[in-house]
Amino acid sequence: MIQGRVKRISGPIIRAEGLGGAGLFDVVEVGEKRIVGEIVRLEKEEAVIQVYEDETGLRIGALAVSTGRPLSVLLGPGLMGTIYDGIQRPLEALYKESGAFMSPGARGEPLDASRLWRFVPDPELAARLAGGEEVAALPGLVLGSVKETESIACKIMVPPGTRGGGITGLSPEGDYTVSGIAARTSRGEEIPLAQWWPVRMPRPSLERLSPDQPLVTGERVIDVFFPLSKGGTAAIPGGFGTGKTMTQHAIAKWCDADVIVYIGCGERGNEMTDVLTEFPRLQDPRSGRSLMERTILIANTSNMPVAAREVSIYTGVTLAEFYRDMGYHVAIMADSTSRWAEALRELSGRMEEMPAEEGFPAYLPTRLAEFYERAGRVRTFSGFEGSVSIIGAVSPPGGDFSEPVTQHTKRFIRCFWALDRDLANARHYPAISWIDSYSEYAGEVKPWWEKVNPHWAAARQEALDLLKREQRLAEIVRLIGPDALPDDQRLVLITADIIKDGFLQQNSFDEVDMYCVPAKQVRLLELIMNFHTRSYTCIKLGAPLTKITSLSLREGLSRLKSKVKNDDLGGLEDFENQMKSSLEELERSYRTKEIL
Repeated sequence: MIQGRVKRISGPIIRAEGLGGAGLFDVVEVGEKRIVGEIVRLEKEEAVIQVYEDETGLRIGALAVSTGRPLSVLLGPGLMGTIYDGIQRPLEALYKESGAFMSPGARGEPLDASRLWRFVPDPELAARLAGGEEVAALPGLVLGSVKETESIACKIMVPPGTRGGGITGLSPEGDYTVSGIAARTSRGEEIPLAQWWPVRMPRPSLERLSPDQPLVTGERVIDVFFPLSKGGTAAIPGGFGTGKTMTQHAIAKWCDADVIVYIGCGERGNEMTDVLTEFPRLQDPRSGRSLMERTILIANTSNMPVAAREVSIYTGVTLAEFYRDMGYHVAIMADSTSRWAEALRELSGRMEEMPAEEGFPAYLPTRLAEFYERAGRVRTFSGFEGSVSIIGAVSPPGGDFSEPVTQHTKRFIRCFWALDRDLANARHYPAISWIDSYSEYAGEVKPWWEKVNPHWAAARQEALDLLKREQRLAEIVRLIGPDALPDDQRLVLITADIIKDGFLQQNSFDEVDMYCVPAKQVRLLELIMNFHTRSYTCIKLGAPLTKITSLSLREGLSRLKSKVKNDDLGGLEDFENQMKSSLEELERSYRTKEIL
Protein backbone atom coordinates (compact mmCIF):
# COMPACT_ATOMS: atom_id res chain seq x y z
CA MET A 1 0.00 0.00 0.00
CA ILE A 2 1.19 3.52 -0.87
CA GLN A 3 0.46 6.33 1.57
CA GLY A 4 0.15 10.03 0.95
CA ARG A 5 -1.24 13.19 2.58
CA VAL A 6 -4.15 15.40 1.60
CA LYS A 7 -2.86 18.66 0.17
CA ARG A 8 -6.00 20.34 -1.14
CA ILE A 9 -9.77 19.82 -0.87
CA SER A 10 -12.31 21.08 -3.42
CA GLY A 11 -15.60 19.37 -2.64
CA PRO A 12 -15.42 15.78 -3.86
CA ILE A 13 -12.05 16.45 -5.59
CA ILE A 14 -9.01 15.98 -3.37
CA ARG A 15 -5.32 16.43 -4.17
CA ALA A 16 -2.89 14.23 -2.24
CA GLU A 17 0.92 14.24 -2.39
CA GLY A 18 3.07 11.16 -2.06
CA LEU A 19 0.93 8.91 -4.25
CA GLY A 20 3.04 9.11 -7.40
CA GLY A 21 3.65 5.36 -7.30
CA ALA A 22 -0.07 4.52 -7.32
CA GLY A 23 -1.97 3.53 -10.45
CA LEU A 24 -4.62 5.46 -12.35
CA PHE A 25 -8.15 4.56 -11.12
CA ASP A 26 -6.78 2.86 -8.00
CA VAL A 27 -9.09 2.98 -4.99
CA VAL A 28 -7.92 5.28 -2.20
CA GLU A 29 -9.13 5.47 1.41
CA VAL A 30 -8.92 9.02 2.77
CA GLY A 31 -8.90 10.36 6.32
CA GLU A 32 -9.73 8.78 9.65
CA LYS A 33 -13.12 7.60 8.40
CA ARG A 34 -11.47 5.93 5.38
CA ILE A 35 -13.87 7.42 2.87
CA VAL A 36 -13.59 5.74 -0.53
CA GLY A 37 -12.18 7.56 -3.54
CA GLU A 38 -10.59 6.85 -6.90
CA ILE A 39 -7.46 8.31 -8.50
CA VAL A 40 -8.52 10.08 -11.70
CA ARG A 41 -5.29 11.94 -12.50
CA LEU A 42 -1.60 11.61 -11.60
CA GLU A 43 0.79 14.58 -11.75
CA LYS A 44 4.31 13.47 -10.72
CA GLU A 45 3.96 12.76 -6.98
CA GLU A 46 0.47 14.24 -6.72
CA ALA A 47 -2.76 12.36 -7.24
CA VAL A 48 -6.16 13.86 -7.97
CA ILE A 49 -8.81 11.80 -6.17
CA GLN A 50 -12.57 11.92 -6.54
CA VAL A 51 -14.27 10.64 -3.39
CA TYR A 52 -17.60 8.83 -3.41
CA GLU A 53 -18.73 9.75 0.10
CA ASP A 54 -19.46 12.88 2.10
CA GLU A 55 -16.12 14.58 2.77
CA THR A 56 -17.40 16.88 5.56
CA GLY A 57 -14.79 17.16 8.31
CA LEU A 58 -11.86 16.08 6.14
CA ARG A 59 -8.72 18.13 6.81
CA ILE A 60 -5.50 19.07 5.06
CA GLY A 61 -2.78 16.60 6.04
CA ALA A 62 -5.14 13.66 6.45
CA LEU A 63 -3.80 10.26 5.43
CA ALA A 64 -4.62 8.95 1.92
CA VAL A 65 -3.88 5.25 1.37
CA SER A 66 -3.91 3.60 -2.05
CA THR A 67 -5.25 0.03 -1.97
CA GLY A 68 -3.48 -0.85 -5.22
CA ARG A 69 -6.65 -2.14 -6.95
CA PRO A 70 -9.26 -0.49 -9.18
CA LEU A 71 -12.82 0.19 -8.06
CA SER A 72 -14.52 -3.19 -8.26
CA VAL A 73 -17.82 -4.89 -7.47
CA LEU A 74 -18.36 -8.32 -5.94
CA LEU A 75 -20.24 -10.62 -8.32
CA GLY A 76 -21.96 -13.71 -7.00
CA PRO A 77 -25.20 -15.11 -5.55
CA GLY A 78 -27.18 -12.61 -3.50
CA LEU A 79 -27.26 -9.67 -5.91
CA MET A 80 -30.90 -10.20 -6.88
CA GLY A 81 -33.39 -8.14 -4.92
CA THR A 82 -30.69 -6.00 -3.31
CA ILE A 83 -30.63 -2.18 -3.24
CA TYR A 84 -27.14 -0.69 -3.63
CA ASP A 85 -25.62 2.75 -3.91
CA GLY A 86 -23.14 3.62 -6.67
CA ILE A 87 -20.19 1.83 -5.03
CA GLN A 88 -22.16 -1.34 -4.17
CA ARG A 89 -22.89 -0.59 -0.55
CA PRO A 90 -26.11 -2.39 0.52
CA LEU A 91 -28.44 0.42 1.52
CA GLU A 92 -30.96 -1.71 3.43
CA ALA A 93 -28.24 -3.24 5.61
CA LEU A 94 -26.68 0.18 6.28
CA TYR A 95 -30.11 1.63 7.11
CA LYS A 96 -30.51 -0.96 9.85
CA GLU A 97 -27.11 0.02 11.26
CA SER A 98 -27.08 3.81 10.98
CA GLY A 99 -30.63 4.95 10.18
CA ALA A 100 -31.79 7.15 7.32
CA PHE A 101 -28.47 9.00 6.88
CA MET A 102 -25.27 7.09 6.15
CA SER A 103 -22.22 8.31 8.00
CA PRO A 104 -19.03 8.83 5.94
CA GLY A 105 -16.92 5.70 5.85
CA ALA A 106 -19.90 3.42 6.53
CA ARG A 107 -19.25 -0.03 5.15
CA GLY A 108 -21.39 -2.98 4.36
CA GLU A 109 -20.78 -6.35 2.78
CA PRO A 110 -21.91 -6.19 -0.89
CA LEU A 111 -23.01 -9.82 -0.49
CA ASP A 112 -24.08 -11.30 2.85
CA ALA A 113 -20.92 -13.10 4.00
CA SER A 114 -22.77 -15.28 6.51
CA ARG A 115 -25.58 -16.55 4.26
CA LEU A 116 -25.32 -20.14 3.04
CA TRP A 117 -26.08 -20.98 -0.58
CA ARG A 118 -26.79 -24.43 -1.96
CA PHE A 119 -24.07 -25.10 -4.53
CA VAL A 120 -24.86 -27.83 -7.08
CA PRO A 121 -21.84 -28.85 -9.20
CA ASP A 122 -22.35 -29.15 -12.93
CA PRO A 123 -23.16 -32.84 -13.51
CA GLU A 124 -21.39 -33.04 -16.87
CA LEU A 125 -18.20 -31.48 -15.50
CA ALA A 126 -18.31 -33.69 -12.40
CA ALA A 127 -18.68 -36.80 -14.57
CA ARG A 128 -15.75 -35.77 -16.77
CA LEU A 129 -13.51 -35.19 -13.76
CA ALA A 130 -14.63 -38.46 -12.13
CA GLY A 131 -13.70 -40.28 -15.35
CA GLY A 132 -10.14 -38.98 -15.10
CA GLU A 133 -10.47 -36.47 -17.94
CA GLU A 134 -8.31 -33.38 -17.68
CA VAL A 135 -10.58 -30.33 -18.01
CA ALA A 136 -8.94 -27.00 -18.82
CA ALA A 137 -9.89 -24.05 -16.58
CA LEU A 138 -11.04 -21.88 -19.46
CA PRO A 139 -12.93 -18.62 -18.84
CA GLY A 140 -16.68 -19.21 -18.83
CA LEU A 141 -16.50 -22.90 -17.87
CA VAL A 142 -19.60 -23.60 -15.77
CA LEU A 143 -18.60 -25.18 -12.46
CA GLY A 144 -22.07 -25.38 -10.97
CA SER A 145 -25.06 -23.29 -10.01
CA VAL A 146 -26.80 -21.71 -7.04
CA LYS A 147 -30.55 -21.07 -6.97
CA GLU A 148 -30.45 -17.38 -6.16
CA THR A 149 -34.22 -16.78 -6.31
CA GLU A 150 -37.19 -18.73 -7.61
CA SER A 151 -36.68 -16.92 -10.94
CA ILE A 152 -32.88 -16.84 -11.28
CA ALA A 153 -30.19 -19.51 -11.02
CA CYS A 154 -26.71 -18.03 -10.56
CA LYS A 155 -24.14 -20.01 -12.54
CA ILE A 156 -20.69 -20.25 -10.94
CA MET A 157 -18.12 -20.00 -13.73
CA VAL A 158 -14.38 -19.73 -14.21
CA PRO A 159 -13.86 -15.93 -14.38
CA PRO A 160 -12.03 -14.12 -17.19
CA GLY A 161 -8.41 -13.55 -16.23
CA THR A 162 -7.86 -17.00 -14.75
CA ARG A 163 -4.27 -18.08 -15.43
CA GLY A 164 -5.35 -21.38 -16.94
CA GLY A 165 -4.27 -24.88 -16.07
CA GLY A 166 -6.74 -27.65 -15.39
CA ILE A 167 -9.52 -28.19 -12.87
CA THR A 168 -8.08 -30.40 -10.14
CA GLY A 169 -10.95 -30.30 -7.69
CA LEU A 170 -14.68 -29.55 -7.83
CA SER A 171 -16.51 -29.00 -4.56
CA PRO A 172 -19.33 -31.44 -3.80
CA GLU A 173 -22.95 -30.38 -3.47
CA GLY A 174 -23.48 -28.53 -0.23
CA ASP A 175 -24.07 -25.23 1.54
CA TYR A 176 -21.37 -22.58 1.12
CA THR A 177 -20.93 -18.88 1.81
CA VAL A 178 -19.98 -16.56 -1.07
CA SER A 179 -16.32 -16.99 -0.08
CA GLY A 180 -16.65 -20.77 -0.29
CA ILE A 181 -14.48 -22.49 -2.90
CA ALA A 182 -16.25 -24.00 -5.93
CA ALA A 183 -13.14 -25.39 -7.66
CA ARG A 184 -9.36 -25.40 -7.68
CA THR A 185 -6.92 -25.32 -10.59
CA SER A 186 -3.59 -27.00 -11.18
CA ARG A 187 -1.90 -23.59 -10.94
CA GLY A 188 -3.00 -23.16 -7.35
CA GLU A 189 -5.94 -20.84 -7.98
CA GLU A 190 -9.09 -21.17 -5.92
CA ILE A 191 -12.36 -20.13 -7.57
CA PRO A 192 -14.91 -18.93 -5.01
CA LEU A 193 -18.65 -18.52 -5.46
CA ALA A 194 -18.22 -14.72 -5.66
CA GLN A 195 -15.53 -12.85 -7.56
CA TRP A 196 -14.42 -9.22 -7.87
CA TRP A 197 -14.48 -7.36 -11.19
CA PRO A 198 -13.39 -3.75 -12.03
CA VAL A 199 -16.41 -1.62 -12.93
CA ARG A 200 -14.70 0.37 -15.69
CA MET A 201 -13.52 -2.77 -17.52
CA PRO A 202 -16.07 -4.41 -19.86
CA ARG A 203 -16.40 -8.16 -19.33
CA PRO A 204 -15.18 -9.99 -22.46
CA SER A 205 -17.30 -12.27 -24.63
CA LEU A 206 -16.60 -14.77 -27.39
CA GLU A 207 -18.60 -13.17 -30.21
CA ARG A 208 -21.00 -10.30 -30.81
CA LEU A 209 -24.24 -11.32 -32.48
CA SER A 210 -26.59 -9.42 -34.76
CA PRO A 211 -29.36 -7.53 -32.90
CA ASP A 212 -32.14 -9.28 -34.80
CA GLN A 213 -34.27 -10.35 -31.80
CA PRO A 214 -36.66 -7.66 -30.50
CA LEU A 215 -36.98 -6.83 -26.83
CA VAL A 216 -40.76 -7.18 -26.58
CA THR A 217 -42.11 -4.60 -24.12
CA GLY A 218 -45.87 -4.96 -24.58
CA GLU A 219 -46.04 -1.23 -25.45
CA ARG A 220 -47.50 -0.96 -28.97
CA VAL A 221 -45.87 2.34 -29.89
CA ILE A 222 -42.47 0.83 -29.04
CA ASP A 223 -42.78 -2.72 -30.32
CA VAL A 224 -44.43 -1.93 -33.66
CA PHE A 225 -43.36 1.61 -34.51
CA PHE A 226 -39.97 2.00 -32.81
CA PRO A 227 -38.71 -1.48 -31.82
CA LEU A 228 -35.67 -2.11 -29.64
CA SER A 229 -33.49 -5.18 -30.15
CA LYS A 230 -32.14 -7.38 -27.40
CA GLY A 231 -28.67 -5.99 -26.90
CA GLY A 232 -29.74 -2.64 -28.32
CA THR A 233 -29.50 0.91 -27.00
CA ALA A 234 -32.34 3.40 -26.59
CA ALA A 235 -32.83 6.86 -25.14
CA ILE A 236 -36.01 8.34 -23.66
CA PRO A 237 -35.61 12.14 -23.67
CA GLY A 238 -38.31 14.36 -22.28
CA GLY A 239 -38.97 17.33 -20.02
CA PHE A 240 -40.25 17.16 -16.47
CA GLY A 241 -43.58 15.34 -16.17
CA THR A 242 -43.61 13.75 -19.61
CA GLY A 243 -43.41 10.21 -18.24
CA LYS A 244 -39.77 9.05 -18.57
CA THR A 245 -39.74 7.18 -15.26
CA MET A 246 -43.20 5.66 -15.72
CA THR A 247 -42.30 4.45 -19.22
CA GLN A 248 -39.20 2.76 -17.81
CA HIS A 249 -41.30 1.21 -15.03
CA ALA A 250 -43.71 -0.25 -17.59
CA ILE A 251 -40.85 -1.62 -19.70
CA ALA A 252 -39.14 -3.08 -16.61
CA LYS A 253 -42.31 -4.90 -15.61
CA TRP A 254 -43.44 -6.23 -18.98
CA CYS A 255 -40.38 -6.62 -21.22
CA ASP A 256 -39.16 -10.13 -21.96
CA ALA A 257 -35.75 -9.59 -20.33
CA ASP A 258 -34.74 -12.15 -17.69
CA VAL A 259 -33.02 -9.64 -15.38
CA ILE A 260 -33.70 -5.95 -14.71
CA VAL A 261 -31.05 -3.52 -13.44
CA TYR A 262 -32.59 -0.16 -12.47
CA ILE A 263 -30.12 2.70 -11.91
CA GLY A 264 -31.56 5.78 -10.22
CA CYS A 265 -28.77 8.19 -11.08
CA GLY A 266 -29.17 11.63 -9.53
CA GLU A 267 -32.97 11.52 -9.43
CA ARG A 268 -34.97 13.33 -6.76
CA GLY A 269 -35.31 11.46 -3.49
CA ASN A 270 -39.10 11.23 -3.65
CA GLU A 271 -38.98 9.65 -7.15
CA MET A 272 -36.43 7.09 -6.04
CA THR A 273 -38.52 6.39 -2.95
CA ASP A 274 -41.46 5.58 -5.23
CA VAL A 275 -39.25 3.13 -7.14
CA LEU A 276 -37.96 1.48 -3.96
CA THR A 277 -41.44 1.06 -2.52
CA GLU A 278 -43.22 0.17 -5.77
CA PHE A 279 -40.87 -2.42 -7.27
CA PRO A 280 -41.12 -4.91 -4.35
CA ARG A 281 -44.92 -4.74 -4.70
CA LEU A 282 -44.96 -5.25 -8.47
CA GLN A 283 -46.00 -8.73 -9.50
CA ASP A 284 -43.80 -10.46 -12.04
CA PRO A 285 -46.17 -11.41 -14.89
CA ARG A 286 -43.99 -14.45 -15.61
CA SER A 287 -44.01 -16.09 -12.20
CA GLY A 288 -46.70 -14.25 -10.25
CA ARG A 289 -44.08 -13.52 -7.58
CA SER A 290 -42.37 -10.24 -6.67
CA LEU A 291 -40.54 -8.51 -9.53
CA MET A 292 -37.63 -7.93 -7.13
CA GLU A 293 -36.68 -11.61 -7.48
CA ARG A 294 -35.07 -10.72 -10.81
CA THR A 295 -34.28 -7.04 -10.21
CA ILE A 296 -31.26 -5.15 -8.86
CA LEU A 297 -31.75 -1.51 -7.80
CA ILE A 298 -28.96 1.07 -7.63
CA ALA A 299 -30.01 4.26 -5.86
CA ASN A 300 -27.97 7.47 -6.08
CA THR A 301 -30.31 10.35 -5.38
CA SER A 302 -29.52 13.99 -6.06
CA ASN A 303 -28.65 14.66 -2.40
CA MET A 304 -26.04 11.87 -2.28
CA PRO A 305 -22.34 12.53 -3.09
CA VAL A 306 -22.07 13.64 -6.69
CA ALA A 307 -19.05 11.49 -7.55
CA ALA A 308 -20.91 8.30 -6.63
CA ARG A 309 -23.50 9.32 -9.22
CA GLU A 310 -20.76 9.29 -11.84
CA VAL A 311 -19.69 5.71 -11.06
CA SER A 312 -23.18 4.26 -10.52
CA ILE A 313 -23.85 3.54 -14.21
CA TYR A 314 -20.57 1.60 -14.47
CA THR A 315 -21.56 -0.43 -11.42
CA GLY A 316 -24.96 -1.16 -12.96
CA VAL A 317 -23.64 -2.25 -16.36
CA THR A 318 -21.01 -4.50 -14.73
CA LEU A 319 -23.72 -6.31 -12.74
CA ALA A 320 -25.69 -6.65 -15.98
CA GLU A 321 -22.72 -8.16 -17.85
CA PHE A 322 -22.29 -10.71 -15.05
CA TYR A 323 -25.77 -12.11 -15.68
CA ARG A 324 -25.37 -11.76 -19.45
CA ASP A 325 -22.41 -14.15 -19.23
CA MET A 326 -24.74 -16.76 -17.70
CA GLY A 327 -26.96 -16.61 -20.77
CA TYR A 328 -29.59 -14.21 -19.44
CA HIS A 329 -31.10 -11.28 -21.32
CA VAL A 330 -30.65 -8.18 -19.15
CA ALA A 331 -32.33 -4.78 -19.48
CA ILE A 332 -30.75 -1.73 -17.85
CA MET A 333 -32.89 1.30 -16.99
CA ALA A 334 -30.62 4.32 -16.41
CA ASP A 335 -32.61 7.23 -14.97
CA SER A 336 -31.18 9.61 -15.88
CA THR A 337 -27.98 10.03 -17.87
CA SER A 338 -28.44 13.82 -17.78
CA ARG A 339 -27.87 13.83 -14.01
CA TRP A 340 -24.83 11.64 -14.58
CA ALA A 341 -23.52 14.14 -17.15
CA GLU A 342 -24.12 16.96 -14.66
CA ALA A 343 -21.97 15.08 -12.16
CA LEU A 344 -19.22 14.90 -14.79
CA ARG A 345 -19.57 18.66 -15.32
CA GLU A 346 -19.22 19.43 -11.62
CA LEU A 347 -16.22 17.15 -11.16
CA SER A 348 -14.58 18.52 -14.31
CA GLY A 349 -15.05 22.09 -13.08
CA ARG A 350 -13.49 21.30 -9.72
CA MET A 351 -10.51 19.74 -11.50
CA GLU A 352 -10.14 23.02 -13.43
CA GLU A 353 -10.48 21.37 -16.83
CA MET A 354 -11.30 23.36 -19.95
CA PRO A 355 -15.10 23.32 -20.38
CA ALA A 356 -16.81 22.54 -23.68
CA GLU A 357 -20.40 23.24 -24.74
CA GLU A 358 -22.62 24.46 -21.86
CA GLY A 359 -19.83 23.73 -19.37
CA PHE A 360 -19.79 19.97 -19.96
CA PRO A 361 -16.31 18.41 -20.23
CA ALA A 362 -14.87 17.80 -23.68
CA TYR A 363 -14.79 14.04 -22.98
CA LEU A 364 -18.57 13.79 -22.41
CA PRO A 365 -19.13 12.04 -25.80
CA THR A 366 -16.37 9.55 -24.98
CA ARG A 367 -17.91 8.67 -21.62
CA LEU A 368 -21.35 8.25 -23.18
CA ALA A 369 -19.86 5.99 -25.85
CA GLU A 370 -18.04 3.90 -23.21
CA PHE A 371 -21.35 3.33 -21.44
CA TYR A 372 -23.61 2.55 -24.40
CA GLU A 373 -21.07 0.37 -26.21
CA ARG A 374 -21.25 -2.13 -23.35
CA ALA A 375 -24.70 -3.10 -24.59
CA GLY A 376 -24.93 -5.96 -27.05
CA ARG A 377 -26.15 -9.46 -27.80
CA VAL A 378 -23.24 -11.86 -27.48
CA ARG A 379 -22.11 -15.45 -27.51
CA THR A 380 -20.42 -16.02 -24.16
CA PHE A 381 -17.34 -18.12 -23.44
CA SER A 382 -19.72 -20.74 -22.01
CA GLY A 383 -21.52 -20.99 -25.35
CA PHE A 384 -24.64 -19.24 -24.02
CA GLU A 385 -26.45 -16.44 -25.81
CA GLY A 386 -26.99 -13.40 -23.60
CA SER A 387 -27.60 -9.71 -24.03
CA VAL A 388 -27.48 -6.36 -22.28
CA SER A 389 -30.02 -3.78 -23.50
CA ILE A 390 -29.54 -0.21 -22.26
CA ILE A 391 -32.46 2.21 -21.99
CA GLY A 392 -31.27 5.60 -20.79
CA ALA A 393 -33.58 8.43 -19.78
CA VAL A 394 -32.40 11.93 -20.72
CA SER A 395 -33.72 15.03 -18.96
CA PRO A 396 -33.02 18.01 -21.24
CA PRO A 397 -33.66 21.33 -19.47
CA GLY A 398 -36.97 22.74 -20.68
CA GLY A 399 -37.44 19.77 -23.01
CA ASP A 400 -34.83 21.19 -25.41
CA PHE A 401 -33.53 18.26 -27.46
CA SER A 402 -30.75 20.38 -28.96
CA GLU A 403 -28.81 20.51 -25.68
CA PRO A 404 -25.44 18.63 -25.56
CA VAL A 405 -26.39 15.48 -23.60
CA THR A 406 -29.31 14.64 -25.89
CA GLN A 407 -27.37 15.41 -29.05
CA HIS A 408 -24.31 13.39 -28.02
CA THR A 409 -26.51 10.52 -26.84
CA LYS A 410 -28.14 10.34 -30.29
CA ARG A 411 -24.71 9.59 -31.74
CA PHE A 412 -24.37 6.36 -29.77
CA ILE A 413 -27.90 4.96 -29.62
CA ARG A 414 -30.04 3.49 -32.39
CA CYS A 415 -33.47 3.91 -30.86
CA PHE A 416 -34.87 7.32 -29.90
CA TRP A 417 -38.19 7.55 -28.04
CA ALA A 418 -38.85 11.29 -27.85
CA LEU A 419 -41.47 12.25 -25.25
CA ASP A 420 -43.82 15.04 -26.25
CA ARG A 421 -45.06 17.66 -23.77
CA ASP A 422 -48.35 18.23 -25.63
CA LEU A 423 -49.14 14.50 -25.60
CA ALA A 424 -48.40 14.31 -21.88
CA ASN A 425 -50.61 17.34 -21.18
CA ALA A 426 -53.39 15.66 -23.16
CA ARG A 427 -52.98 12.54 -20.96
CA HIS A 428 -51.86 10.50 -23.95
CA TYR A 429 -49.49 7.88 -22.52
CA PRO A 430 -46.95 6.68 -23.41
CA ALA A 431 -46.27 10.22 -24.63
CA ILE A 432 -43.83 9.04 -27.31
CA SER A 433 -43.89 11.31 -30.34
CA TRP A 434 -44.40 9.39 -33.58
CA ILE A 435 -42.93 12.32 -35.50
CA ASP A 436 -39.65 12.87 -33.61
CA SER A 437 -38.91 9.26 -32.61
CA TYR A 438 -37.08 6.68 -34.70
CA SER A 439 -35.60 3.19 -34.55
CA GLU A 440 -32.74 1.85 -36.66
CA TYR A 441 -33.52 -1.72 -35.54
CA ALA A 442 -36.75 -2.00 -37.56
CA GLY A 443 -35.02 -3.58 -40.55
CA GLU A 444 -33.09 -6.05 -38.39
CA VAL A 445 -36.09 -7.29 -36.41
CA LYS A 446 -38.33 -7.45 -39.51
CA PRO A 447 -37.81 -11.23 -40.07
CA TRP A 448 -38.85 -11.95 -36.45
CA TRP A 449 -41.99 -9.84 -36.73
CA GLU A 450 -42.95 -11.31 -40.09
CA LYS A 451 -43.08 -14.73 -38.45
CA VAL A 452 -45.69 -13.23 -36.09
CA ASN A 453 -47.55 -11.53 -38.94
CA PRO A 454 -46.23 -11.19 -42.51
CA HIS A 455 -47.98 -7.80 -42.86
CA TRP A 456 -46.06 -6.15 -39.98
CA ALA A 457 -43.70 -4.05 -42.12
CA ALA A 458 -46.38 -2.93 -44.57
CA ALA A 459 -48.91 -1.96 -41.87
CA ARG A 460 -46.22 -0.16 -39.87
CA GLN A 461 -44.99 1.90 -42.83
CA GLU A 462 -48.51 2.76 -44.01
CA ALA A 463 -49.48 3.93 -40.52
CA LEU A 464 -46.35 6.08 -40.10
CA ASP A 465 -46.87 7.66 -43.54
CA LEU A 466 -50.50 8.38 -42.72
CA LEU A 467 -49.56 10.05 -39.40
CA LYS A 468 -47.09 12.28 -41.25
CA ARG A 469 -49.81 13.23 -43.76
CA GLU A 470 -52.13 14.01 -40.87
CA GLN A 471 -49.52 16.34 -39.37
CA ARG A 472 -49.32 18.30 -42.63
CA LEU A 473 -53.11 18.46 -42.94
CA ALA A 474 -53.41 19.64 -39.33
CA GLU A 475 -51.64 22.87 -40.32
CA ILE A 476 -54.28 23.50 -42.99
CA VAL A 477 -57.12 22.62 -40.60
CA ARG A 478 -55.90 25.25 -38.14
CA LEU A 479 -56.27 27.88 -40.88
CA ILE A 480 -59.47 26.93 -42.71
CA GLY A 481 -61.13 24.24 -40.56
CA PRO A 482 -61.74 20.54 -41.37
CA ASP A 483 -65.00 21.11 -43.30
CA ALA A 484 -63.10 22.77 -46.14
CA LEU A 485 -61.12 19.60 -46.83
CA PRO A 486 -62.28 16.98 -49.34
CA ASP A 487 -63.60 13.71 -47.91
CA ASP A 488 -60.48 11.67 -48.73
CA GLN A 489 -58.32 14.10 -46.71
CA ARG A 490 -60.83 14.17 -43.84
CA LEU A 491 -60.62 10.37 -43.83
CA VAL A 492 -56.87 10.71 -43.18
CA LEU A 493 -57.65 12.82 -40.09
CA ILE A 494 -60.21 10.28 -38.86
CA THR A 495 -57.91 7.27 -39.37
CA ALA A 496 -55.04 9.10 -37.66
CA ASP A 497 -57.28 9.73 -34.64
CA ILE A 498 -58.16 6.02 -34.54
CA ILE A 499 -54.45 5.11 -34.62
CA LYS A 500 -53.75 7.51 -31.76
CA ASP A 501 -56.70 6.47 -29.58
CA GLY A 502 -57.04 2.82 -30.49
CA PHE A 503 -53.40 1.84 -30.98
CA LEU A 504 -50.78 4.28 -29.69
CA GLN A 505 -52.46 5.24 -26.43
CA GLN A 506 -52.20 2.54 -23.75
CA ASN A 507 -53.78 2.42 -20.30
CA SER A 508 -51.48 1.03 -17.58
CA PHE A 509 -54.46 0.64 -15.22
CA ASP A 510 -56.57 -1.42 -17.64
CA GLU A 511 -56.10 -5.14 -16.97
CA VAL A 512 -56.47 -5.95 -20.68
CA ASP A 513 -54.66 -2.97 -22.21
CA MET A 514 -51.68 -2.71 -19.83
CA TYR A 515 -49.81 -5.33 -21.87
CA CYS A 516 -50.33 -6.27 -25.52
CA VAL A 517 -48.92 -9.46 -27.07
CA PRO A 518 -47.13 -9.08 -30.45
CA ALA A 519 -49.84 -10.89 -32.45
CA LYS A 520 -52.56 -8.57 -31.11
CA GLN A 521 -50.42 -5.49 -31.73
CA VAL A 522 -50.02 -6.16 -35.44
CA ARG A 523 -53.64 -7.27 -35.94
CA LEU A 524 -54.96 -4.08 -34.32
CA LEU A 525 -52.90 -1.90 -36.63
CA GLU A 526 -53.75 -4.08 -39.63
CA LEU A 527 -57.49 -3.71 -38.93
CA ILE A 528 -57.18 0.09 -38.71
CA MET A 529 -55.29 0.28 -42.00
CA ASN A 530 -57.81 -2.08 -43.65
CA PHE A 531 -60.57 0.28 -42.49
CA HIS A 532 -58.74 3.18 -44.12
CA THR A 533 -58.14 1.34 -47.40
CA ARG A 534 -61.74 0.14 -47.77
CA SER A 535 -63.17 3.52 -46.74
CA TYR A 536 -60.97 5.30 -49.25
CA THR A 537 -62.30 2.98 -51.99
CA CYS A 538 -65.87 3.85 -51.01
CA ILE A 539 -65.12 7.59 -51.12
CA LYS A 540 -63.57 7.27 -54.57
CA LEU A 541 -66.77 5.57 -55.74
CA GLY A 542 -68.76 8.59 -54.55
CA ALA A 543 -69.83 7.61 -51.04
CA PRO A 544 -69.90 10.61 -48.67
CA LEU A 545 -67.73 10.39 -45.54
CA THR A 546 -70.84 10.71 -43.35
CA LYS A 547 -72.01 7.32 -44.62
CA ILE A 548 -68.78 5.74 -43.35
CA THR A 549 -68.78 7.53 -39.99
CA SER A 550 -72.40 6.52 -39.40
CA LEU A 551 -71.35 2.83 -39.34
CA SER A 552 -69.85 3.25 -35.80
CA LEU A 553 -66.71 1.41 -36.92
CA ARG A 554 -64.56 4.24 -35.62
CA GLU A 555 -65.68 3.74 -32.02
CA GLY A 556 -65.39 -0.04 -32.35
CA LEU A 557 -61.80 0.16 -33.58
CA SER A 558 -60.83 2.45 -30.71
CA ARG A 559 -62.30 0.07 -28.11
CA LEU A 560 -60.79 -3.18 -29.44
CA LYS A 561 -57.54 -2.71 -27.49
CA SER A 562 -59.35 -3.07 -24.16
CA LYS A 563 -62.20 -5.37 -25.24
CA VAL A 564 -60.19 -8.21 -26.80
CA LYS A 565 -57.94 -10.14 -24.41
CA ASN A 566 -54.43 -11.24 -25.31
CA ASP A 567 -55.32 -14.93 -25.17
CA ASP A 568 -58.55 -14.60 -27.18
CA LEU A 569 -57.88 -12.89 -30.49
CA GLY A 570 -61.03 -14.31 -32.04
CA GLY A 571 -62.75 -11.03 -31.16
CA LEU A 572 -60.51 -9.26 -33.69
CA GLU A 573 -61.57 -11.68 -36.42
CA ASP A 574 -65.25 -11.16 -35.55
CA PHE A 575 -64.85 -7.39 -35.76
CA GLU A 576 -62.96 -7.69 -39.06
CA ASN A 577 -65.80 -9.72 -40.57
CA GLN A 578 -68.34 -7.17 -39.36
CA MET A 579 -66.29 -4.26 -40.74
CA LYS A 580 -65.69 -6.04 -44.04
CA SER A 581 -69.40 -6.80 -44.44
CA SER A 582 -70.48 -3.20 -43.69
CA LEU A 583 -67.96 -1.53 -45.99
CA GLU A 584 -68.42 -4.05 -48.82
CA GLU A 585 -72.17 -3.45 -48.74
CA LEU A 586 -71.59 0.31 -48.95
CA GLU A 587 -69.07 -0.21 -51.76
CA ARG A 588 -71.49 -2.41 -53.74
CA SER A 589 -74.30 0.12 -53.48
CA TYR A 590 -72.14 2.87 -54.98
CA ARG A 591 -70.63 0.59 -57.63
CA THR A 592 -74.21 -0.17 -58.74
CA LYS A 593 -74.99 3.56 -58.96
CA GLU A 594 -71.81 4.09 -60.97
CA ILE A 595 -72.82 1.38 -63.48
CA LEU A 596 -76.35 2.77 -63.81
